[in-house]
Amino acid sequence: MKFTLSWLKQHLDTEASLDEILYALTDLGLEVEEVIDPASKLARFTIAKVVHAEQHPDADRLRVCRVISDEGEKQIVCGAPNAREGITVVLCKPGDYVPGIDTTLSVGKIRGVESHGMMASERELELSEEHNGIIELPSGEVGQKFTDWLAINRPEAVDPVIEIAITPNRPDALGVRGVARDLAARGLGTLKPLQVTPVAGTFDSPISVTIDPELKEKGCPIFAGRVIRGVKNGESPAWLKKRLEAIGLRPISALVDITNYFTFDLNRPLHVFDAAKVAGGLRIEPAKGGESFAALDEKTYILRDGMMVIADDNGVESLAGVMGGAASGAQSDTVDVFLESAYWDPITVAATGRALKINSDARYRFERGIDPAFTLDGLELATQMVLDLCGGEVSHVVMDGAVPDVRRAYTLDPARVISLVGMDIPADQQRKTLESLGFVFDGDQAYVPSWRPDVLGEADLVEEVARIASLTKLVGQPLPRANTGVPGAILTPLQQREKMARRTIAALGYNECVTYSFIDGPSATLFGGGEDTTRLQNPISSEMTHLRPDLLPGLLQAASRNQARGFGDLALFEVGPAFSGGEPGEQHLQAAGLLVGQSSPRDPFGSRRPVDIYDAKADAEAVLQAIGAPARFQINRKVSGWFHPGRSGVMALGPNKLCAFGEIHPKVLRELGVKGPAVGFTIWVENVPFPKAKGTTRPALTTSDLQAVDRDFAFVVDRHVEALTAVNAAMGADKQLIECVQLFDQFTGAKAEEQMGEGKKSIALTVRLQPTDKTLTDKDIEAVSAKIIDKVTKATKGALRS
Repeated sequence: MKFTLSWLKQHLDTEASLDEILYALTDLGLEVEEVIDPASKLARFTIAKVVHAEQHPDADRLRVCRVISDEGEKQIVCGAPNAREGITVVLCKPGDYVPGIDTTLSVGKIRGVESHGMMASERELELSEEHNGIIELPSGEVGQKFTDWLAINRPEAVDPVIEIAITPNRPDALGVRGVARDLAARGLGTLKPLQVTPVAGTFDSPISVTIDPELKEKGCPIFAGRVIRGVKNGESPAWLKKRLEAIGLRPISALVDITNYFTFDLNRPLHVFDAAKVAGGLRIEPAKGGESFAALDEKTYILRDGMMVIADDNGVESLAGVMGGAASGAQSDTVDVFLESAYWDPITVAATGRALKINSDARYRFERGIDPAFTLDGLELATQMVLDLCGGEVSHVVMDGAVPDVRRAYTLDPARVISLVGMDIPADQQRKTLESLGFVFDGDQAYVPSWRPDVLGEADLVEEVARIASLTKLVGQPLPRANTGVPGAILTPLQQREKMARRTIAALGYNECVTYSFIDGPSATLFGGGEDTTRLQNPISSEMTHLRPDLLPGLLQAASRNQARGFGDLALFEVGPAFSGGEPGEQHLQAAGLLVGQSSPRDPFGSRRPVDIYDAKADAEAVLQAIGAPARFQINRKVSGWFHPGRSGVMALGPNKLCAFGEIHPKVLRELGVKGPAVGFTIWVENVPFPKAKGTTRPALTTSDLQAVDRDFAFVVDRHVEALTAVNAAMGADKQLIECVQLFDQFTGAKAEEQMGEGKKSIALTVRLQPTDKTLTDKDIEAVSAKIIDKVTKATKGALRS
């Protein structure tokens, strides 16, 4: 959105400087993108007077002039035909930059004669294209700044052009008057009144207007216009052409320029038809599809079925709210015109413009929403300007439809505004702010002006008050400190557990993935899902048709993509929801990890090996311990089908599954394109029992300054006995004294059976005893050792190895 400073002051009575206006615009949310200030590039030039001029001794077309300036007399060689004694000129001194010739002046010699500057033409100062001679000023004092002279005698020459960025929610600022209204509300001046005087018609319009009944509801609520006959469509006056040129528009003719002017001045797009080229009345109707339409941009478009158009007996004459047609456009020989003003539905206009890829100033405004209540007022003001500039005689207004009712009101709560904004804005100032923006109050109800379609609730009232008050005035305030000791927890126990699970897995060396909650049907089926209850009705793509039943398929797909790019060894994890159905409550929180490839990088010590089930089991146990799972639980082989049946397990507390771990089934790896080996785990975070205590304090740390004692035990057991059975049995021998039990060796295979008997193996445990009240004696250690041996032999049906 572009406008000049003088254009703005046509609506805003202000004494504010340009810098103050620019700062206020950005602070109000109308961000200034560019300012073109002609005065800045003319600031160094001054007025001087030629007191003597004579012929150059070595050049017929050059004259040597003596010029009086604010720095005394200067000698200047000039080739202009009007360089003569007695004229007042614009002087450019050595060191000055001349924009029209892109040159910084210096003292030079021209045909052997020194020249200390130059006397400028209008083109050299970029004031116009005139360059037949130097500027001759009718007045001016020697030494006076040229910009000061221009400000008095030719203010349009130093009129700054301001360009601001308009966000989609502020269509009212697409007119200069809307911008002026914001600045007046900020206190930078007073908004000048806009007088709308209806123009009385003297005859009935020969052109009628009708709206298709289906489009009155959504499309075109109101369409109005009138015929103006006997107009003279010549050039626009200089002031109008200069304003349009300043914002980058090319003046065409008075009638077209008037409609363009209203588009930018009052955010009221209009259109003029050549009345002689309109056959019958104008109808607003949907296109049938396939019509060929020649637009004003000299392009031809094929219309689609349902596009809203303005048609007459000859066919389509205009794309409603987007662009007029070339066939009925006003030309230089146009005598009678039909001036129309309508309100078009934003969605319909946007759909037509996008489908045909037409960008116009009218479409840009209509699709954002203009003021529907200004439809008839805009017609009256434009009619008066046509009469003033082009003459003619007007008909009565013809109209179909009615101005849509957009009245709505919201409650202004001053206390709520203060609490949300964080600034102490008095209640009367809040009301005054809204009133200056066009809101009307009835008690505490603020009625929204028709030109603000973006205000749709009480929160928007708060935003308007804060915007005008300026959030730059916010002062940081410390939060109030409670005097109740330790503040209560903000996160729920499940949120704290989720956080701890994420941090623990990351600390184990895994990289976190954040994948979609949707996967493709075949992958969902591999992991026990894929039912219709988890199918999406409107999926994003064919690869996201179902809610995921588990986190592992997303991690495996991520591993496949990484392997395809040369990354073979991976450690990935994710914490998030998985779904057993599509209804509320049919989801649960999981933490899943995946290891693929080798356990470590290659090294000279041979420590690199393929990942295995024990890697997944150890990491899963570490996560369970971190989120508060009991130290003892059962491990069974009731695994799901996507795990290897012989190299996986489930950690459980009775029927309550805590975690599944193990190798991923080769069939699953093959289906998802993952090169193994691959192991993983899935933890059901919500299944881990929560502590009964609800306090926020941590339990006291228990330590001992007594030395721990380690004892090793080896047992001969049947080869099908699991080592965990022996570990759990040893732990139960003395829950107070035994701190931990670990398996540190297994002796299996043919040699073991030769020494210990067929079907036998040896397992070795290390048990740590940690006393708390006294140092252990040999007798104490032997007593505990006897209990351990007794517990393990009974649990495993084995014997202590001799």
